[in-house]
Amino acid sequence: MRSFNAQSSLGQGRSSVAVLRSSRRCKLSARTRFPLVCQAQAQQTKSPIKEAGTKNGKAAGNRTGSKGKNNGSAYEGGQDEEGNLGACDVFVAPDGKVTQAMCCDYGFRSGVGRLYQGSTGEVPKNFFALGGDNFAREFKQLRRSFRFNEYKSISEVNPPRNFVERLWGSAQQKGVEALATLDERLEKTPLLEELDPHEMPDEVTDSNGNMTQDCSEVRAALKGLKLRNEDVIAYEHQRKAQEGEVVAPFPIRWTYNFLCFSLDILYKNRPIQRFWVLEVVARMPYFAYISMLHLYESLGWWRAGAELRRVHFAEEWNELHHLQIMESLGGDQMWWDRFLAQHSAIFYFWVLILFYTFAPRMAYVFSELVEHHAADTYKVFTDTNEDLLKSLPPPVCALEYYRGGDLYMFDAFMTTKKEMPRRPACK
Repeated sequence: MRSFNAQSSLGQGRSSVAVLRSSRRCKLSARTRFPLVCQAQAQQTKSPIKEAGTKNGKAAGNRTGSKGKNNGSAYEGGQDEEGNLGACDVFVAPDGKVTQAMCCDYGFRSGVGRLYQGSTGEVPKNFFALGGDNFAREFKQLRRSFRFNEYKSISEVNPPRNFVERLWGSAQQKGVEALATLDERLEKTPLLEELDPHEMPDEVTDSNGNMTQDCSEVRAALKGLKLRNEDVIAYEHQRKAQEGEVVAPFPIRWTYNFLCFSLDILYKNRPIQRFWVLEVVARMPYFAYISMLHLYESLGWWRAGAELRRVHFAEEWNELHHLQIMESLGGDQMWWDRFLAQHSAIFYFWVLILFYTFAPRMAYVFSELVEHHAADTYKVFTDTNEDLLKSLPPPVCALEYYRGGDLYMFDAFMTTKKEMPRRPACK
């Protein structure tokens, strides 16, 4: 990361996101609750931000980034052959420091339904309109999933190792081909609209409809990220030997073990997708606990949970940003991953409601187990991919949350108080 001080040129130094083509002079436009957004007015060929990428489809210059521990290629946002910078976002922190953001956000929800994007803070449509819009969008993606066989990417990173896996892979392939053939036939009738095989979100395409140079580089770098289940299990055993194991009754322990086993099997060698699913599920405890505390207060049974609700909302707000970071890295791209994560989350929510109804403290034990597993997994992941991760600029949503100056309720869930508040680095 390279940065420069823009305090003098950006007024009061409130956090902002800028599309910096090369000028430091940005015209600020006020927004309601979230940071300002500024856009450069002029173009030059030189800028202190050397890593900003191209979005005009021109070839990038020679890249000499260091290799990560996983042997993946390091990412460096590009310049074209003449040294001109593309239209990459940069983040202006309250202290005037400017940080380059990742040039490509290619999550499935990019541009709609995401915090810090266009419709933030608007009143939603009614239940039926939202449900209908989502069904139409997801049904189209379901068709695309087997018409263009997005499941192939899963088998490519997990080749069959024995007869049973080869048999399962063959049956899966036959099923996908049968559904694709049926869809092609129905497409020739008025029942289904024609699918575009090259359809991609506007956020990741250039004027010709092709994926931008920067997005291609980000995707290539992300494919180099590694995570081995064996390493996570070994680290968990090491932590338990040092700190001791969380005591949990059999129903809690069994549910937790089943969750971990499912993640290990379904998301082997797919770390970003695994983390996205984990973050979708990780928000459910706080939704469930807040719902039950609201119920107790509405019935007039117990009002002392107001402070607890505040802590849980702060925790959920934090998990939301973890989720958005994984979405911006493409964790929610596949229809199957979204289907599995969202349906599992609903089931998990009601399981937690049941736990909280009969044994609230046990519900918190379950959350503790899941959080330990998530922390262990992230620790192994960051250690394994340290160099490659450091070469990637952070997504805009991460900069908005961790560098925005208003860490909204971030300190509220830091129940173990320290002299200095915790401030994670984001660079």
